[in-house]
Amino acid sequence: MTGPSLARTMAALEAAVSSGPLAEPPGRVKVGVDLGTAYTVVVVLDEDDTPLAVAHARADVVRDGVVTDFVGAVDVVRRLKSDVESRLGVTLRSAHGAYPPGVPLSEVRAVQHVIEGADLDCSGLVDEPTAANAVLGLRDGVVVDVGGGSTGIAVLSGGRVVHTADEPTGGTHFSLVVAGALGIGFEEAEALKTDPREQTRLLPVVRPVMEKVATIVARNTAGFAVPTVCLVGGTVAFPGFARVVEEASGLNTVVPVSPLFVTPLGIAMNAPAHEPAPGLVQLWGRT
Repeated sequence: MTGPSLARTMAALEAAVSSGPLAEPPGRVKVGVDLGTAYTVVVVLDEDDTPLAVAHARADVVRDGVVTDFVGAVDVVRRLKSDVESRLGVTLRSAHGAYPPGVPLSEVRAVQHVIEGADLDCSGLVDEPTAANAVLGLRDGVVVDVGGGSTGIAVLSGGRVVHTADEPTGGTHFSLVVAGALGIGFEEAEALKTDPREQTRLLPVVRPVMEKVATIVARNTAGFAVPTVCLVGGTVAFPGFARVVEEASGLNTVVPVSPLFVTPLGIAMNAPAHEPAPGLVQLWGRT
């Protein structure tokens, strides 16, 4: 997407987070589930990729790309599914999922099993940086998905992914260094790092983590032509992230609008459209 069209799409996606009931149920829909380390997100689009509804919640069910709490993951996906279904007036049938590049096949299957455990058919799985690029549309460059526990990378050349990697380091490490530096608990550090009033003073504390991300990017892009590095994921919304990565790696680095929702949107865009079932409200209305 170009800058203006990406901005419009992400603005529509942000609006879909708090969207109310639709005037009439949608026709064919596309659904994406993003099981992140910090947040789980469900995105519903129409068949033309227009955002209809988004639901997200903090959930400690994944660590470093690995599902560590299967029951909790199923529960949060079910709750988010119920949320969007109540707003859309339909019952969703299937959803696409995603995984960090480089994780074991057993963990890729775990994502599928979580989706199926939430009463959805799994329509397919895509690696997270590739999903993000469905939104960004880079032909040449690097998509870097900084999650809670790991950083996923996809190098693109001529529109094709030519290299992927996933290495530990992400938003959780921000919280750990803040907690250690200030002598506070992890949960308090989590709250501080997302507080805009605190982020300026915390930048020197978390800068080494940003520089570690830059090292991961530089190592995985050696030998490739890299006109642009695009950072996505909620962690990269921290002010100064792109500048630090650019300074440390020497690569032109940008952050798109609403970076938290880029990958979930791309997952849904990769999903096939399907006809949802009538919702309970509709069925009750016929009795």
